[in-house]
Amino acid sequence: MITAGSDDISVRMQRAQEYLNSTLRFTSKNTLDDLKEYLKRLGVPADGMKIVHVAGTNGKGSVCSQIASCLREAGFRVGLFISPHLSDIRERMTIDGEMISEEKFLACFETVRKEAEAAAGDGLPHPLYFDYLFLMAMIWFSEEKPDYLILETGLGGRLDATNSIDCKVMTVITRIGLDHTKYLGDTVGKIAAQKAGILRKDCPAVFLDDPREAFLSIKETAERVGAPVIAVTGSMWEVLRSDENGIDFLLHTRYDKNLRVHIPGRALYQCENAALAATAARILLGREGCTDCNVIRRGIENNRWPGRMEEILPDVWIDGAHNPDGMRAFLESIRNASERGVKGEQPVRRILLFSCMKDKDYRQELRMIGRSGLFAEIAAVPMSGSRALGAEDLRHLIGECADGVTVRSCASVNDAVRDYVLAKESGTEVYAAGSIYLIGEIRDLVEKRRREINENGITEGI
Repeated sequence: MITAGSDDISVRMQRAQEYLNSTLRFTSKNTLDDLKEYLKRLGVPADGMKIVHVAGTNGKGSVCSQIASCLREAGFRVGLFISPHLSDIRERMTIDGEMISEEKFLACFETVRKEAEAAAGDGLPHPLYFDYLFLMAMIWFSEEKPDYLILETGLGGRLDATNSIDCKVMTVITRIGLDHTKYLGDTVGKIAAQKAGILRKDCPAVFLDDPREAFLSIKETAERVGAPVIAVTGSMWEVLRSDENGIDFLLHTRYDKNLRVHIPGRALYQCENAALAATAARILLGREGCTDCNVIRRGIENNRWPGRMEEILPDVWIDGAHNPDGMRAFLESIRNASERGVKGEQPVRRILLFSCMKDKDYRQELRMIGRSGLFAEIAAVPMSGSRALGAEDLRHLIGECADGVTVRSCASVNDAVRDYVLAKESGTEVYAAGSIYLIGEIRDLVEKRRREINENGITEGI
């Protein structure tokens, strides 16, 4: 039990997270009926909440954040439940961009823990990690009562814990690609069918018309359940300019024509995400009587979503690309910047910091990296934790798949940040990709270094 008292709150937070990490051992995946029973026992009402449910392979977090930003620009209070987190587990539960407090996190944690103990006597399985956090979030949101609640699925859609909520006002499905094939299916169509499990009768469904196999699969489900379809096509955004100052593009939705939008950075894939988010937000706001297209523009432009082609230091970029489709978008954004001559000249060299987990197959992504010809060097960066691939195994894997690229290895993420990020040479660009956990660790270390500089007046190393 984790109780209040003399223990520092940070210690209690650490113990709570250790407990959550251990929940994998308790049971197999809970059914949706199990989750619905937990919500009922916890007294969490779903009816009356304006819930937007978002699934997909890549872009879910960005689209959730962009929709939330648009709704906030219109004056609404918006809750957001996302997965995974980069640095702080509380990132998963926010209202208007503010994380749940540590005190409230622990209170919700204890409420679920006590209910899980009581439910065990009735044969109800213990919630797994994601399910547990979802239940905690729903307790908090039901207390805070935001105007809108945006839920991002974890794995899949049909059997995801978030799909235990039936009352929704909008569903959105982002780009579908091959990922988690062991659980979701070995084709884009099969995976799309799992994602489409979030659709509901009479609830508008916004999704891409590409790839075609995914579109047809989702459309078939929508027609079967009676969900109105709003397809987002590639003609709905047009890049005007992309350089060191960011990306200017036009949005051509069914509601707003030639809406000029600017976003910082070089992540071209955010234009597609913006088209999805703008379409969904426009429908929601139209129901609220808001027709000002500038609300959508400001929502997209003012949104910041960390870890997606984010420049954390000059010429140091981190991106959550961790599957083939994500890697394709990542490489496309770098290639576009190169072809357009960002900063007026080609960098002397590009270096990629790469890592992966033992239970992932990154061979296809590494082959894509090798074929791209974008990187002079790849550094194998082992992460902490039992799931992470060790330095030598990782170095061998990269050398085997990314032929023709210099491969080096680091002893740790800390060493990689010290040697490649903080000591970056002029004329060099450094990128990190391959694992969400890697970019989270790198981001934390850079932020820690910034704090040291601010607190101690250090002038070197950043």
